[in-house]
Amino acid sequence: MTRKSFALSLAALSVAASVAFFGWPKAPAPAPETPSPRTAILEPDPLPEPAATLHSETVELRKRDTVIALLLRNDVPPDSAHEIVAALRSAGANLRQARPGDKLELSRDAHGRLATLQYAPSPWVRFEVSDRGGGWKVDRIDAARKVLIEAGQGRVQHSLWDAVESGSIAPKVLLDFVPIFESEFDFTADTREGDLLRFLVEAHYADGVRVDYGRILAAQYLSDGRMLTGVGFQDAKRFAHYDLEGRSLKKAFLRSPLQFARISSRFTYRRPHPILGGVRPHLAIDYAAPTGTPVWAIADGIVQFAGRKGGNGIQVLLRHRSGYKTYYNHLSRIARGVRGGARVSQKQVIGYVGSTGLSTGPHLDYRVSHNGKFVNPLSERFVPGKPIAKARRAQYREYARALIERLEKEAAFPL
Repeated sequence: MTRKSFALSLAALSVAASVAFFGWPKAPAPAPETPSPRTAILEPDPLPEPAATLHSETVELRKRDTVIALLLRNDVPPDSAHEIVAALRSAGANLRQARPGDKLELSRDAHGRLATLQYAPSPWVRFEVSDRGGGWKVDRIDAARKVLIEAGQGRVQHSLWDAVESGSIAPKVLLDFVPIFESEFDFTADTREGDLLRFLVEAHYADGVRVDYGRILAAQYLSDGRMLTGVGFQDAKRFAHYDLEGRSLKKAFLRSPLQFARISSRFTYRRPHPILGGVRPHLAIDYAAPTGTPVWAIADGIVQFAGRKGGNGIQVLLRHRSGYKTYYNHLSRIARGVRGGARVSQKQVIGYVGSTGLSTGPHLDYRVSHNGKFVNPLSERFVPGKPIAKARRAQYREYARALIERLEKEAAFPL
């Protein structure tokens, strides 16, 4: 064997030994088959899970505040605050009427970000705002409305307000009750301890919760054996109160020019004058009331004079129909727009109680003249209002009878 052949045989044996010991090298794994774009299956990205709410807080509008200002003050980003306000307006929320004290409930997620907002501008509607991933969305929820007719009653101890303070009558109901009879009865001068009142009133409910009161449908006031009765009736033009025969309870003239005051001096031809001395006529009714108490016109009329008038102090003089004039003296100031030649309507505020001129303290000196002669306002028989039309009078009487029967049953006066 030649030297060259021996070398080749030795190399072959070396390779064979290596293969025997290590094995043949493995072939590379084939690359995974990539699906064609036409056959690829695309899974949609999962929607983000809503973050758990961490806490809720109620915030309140301040004086001269806006909803945007409130949101910014409570760490809502400006972009979100403007989007929320725009969404609320689109849903019908009138944010221009937002008032101090209105409340918003803010709910935040675990990261402190605003998640939902609730705004209830009234008991009748609320707006729920939430972030649903694509911006702020608003749901408007209207409360279920219901009107029930409810009976109520009260007794006078020292004043009409006793019934309010005892909780038996809501303030709004009493304020609506008094005008029904104010042309027939002077609640300032003639109210007595033990007087009784009762009524049927519309009660407004939102989602089963009483929110407020509406019209008084029937009312009675018993004083010193005299029973006053008023029934509310809707005709083609207005809702008004009438007696059982259909005569209007609203006269052309009210009995008093202010509410819940106290008579400190009555109409007389002989009264000791507290300042000038001697006995002089006092052809007026003095109503003691705090300075600033509103004084209203007892009837429609025209302002004949408004300004200072000697011992009368600041005075407003009104001219009315049928030869009547009314005088309001010792005012602290005159209401805006009340000046010579201006027209005023019944119960319009024309001034405020004061103590100007010859006066010993805050009160209203109120006078009435008829055809140039002063008359007693508490005993004068003023012009009656318009009755129910004859064509509807029979219908009204039947309606009134049914309401009063219900009132007597549901709010019986104590024997």
